[in-house]
Amino acid sequence: MKIVIIGSGNIATVMGGRMAEAGHKILQIAARRKEPAAQLAAELGCGYTTRWEEVSREAALYVVALSDNALAGLGDVLQLPGKLVVHTAGAVSGAVLQSVSERFGVLYPLQSLRSQVRPFPEFPLLVDTNKREDLSLLLSFARTLSRQVQEADDTTRLKLHVAAVLVNNFTNYLYTLSEEFCRKEGLDFSLLFPILRETAERLQRYSPKDVQTGPAVRGDQGTIRRHLEVLNNYKDLTELYRLFTNQIEAFYRPQENSGG
Repeated sequence: MKIVIIGSGNIATVMGGRMAEAGHKILQIAARRKEPAAQLAAELGCGYTTRWEEVSREAALYVVALSDNALAGLGDVLQLPGKLVVHTAGAVSGAVLQSVSERFGVLYPLQSLRSQVRPFPEFPLLVDTNKREDLSLLLSFARTLSRQVQEADDTTRLKLHVAAVLVNNFTNYLYTLSEEFCRKEGLDFSLLFPILRETAERLQRYSPKDVQTGPAVRGDQGTIRRHLEVLNNYKDLTELYRLFTNQIEAFYRPQENSGG
């Protein structure tokens, strides 16, 4: 399929690379900044432009990989009548593109993507279009890029985006705090890598609620007190520790009591 990619950041780079690997013809990169546009175009072996009036009209699909804020104003500078135009955002309605084209949709990669990471990671693709006749086309295209492809409307995508923030962004922030704690306490953060890998791999076989471990789920108040003593000089970590401990206890204790 002939494709124009609008954007030159993380998602544009990773999805563009996957499209090229799948044998699609990328005609052009269109972006505001010349240097990243030229760099991505060189990687993908295509042309580039920083001028909206020079965006190619020869593509069958236009993939818009811009920030959520930039999506809202795209119709002010670019119109592609008759062309299928899709964006890659999880928390934005496909209708944001209706001023760009009467054929619009979403091709959302449910993954944390970084342009520097090689090889490119696997990612599910959630697909939607405003015209039913375009849906089969976009689904077929998505299946050339991913082994996990599902149709998902705006509400479903938004809910999954929330879930992704919980399991990825929030947990990564906890990793950041833990790394800082280890650094300040002279501890080797890399010693935690095996437990991180084991937890992630375990969730592919079991429900998270069935494999919860730790002092909170055991009701081990002695260990909890000792942990809080260690965290005495870390206000933010103390607050988070108490919050998660209370939440875990509230979640699991009623189940234990109801079981007799």
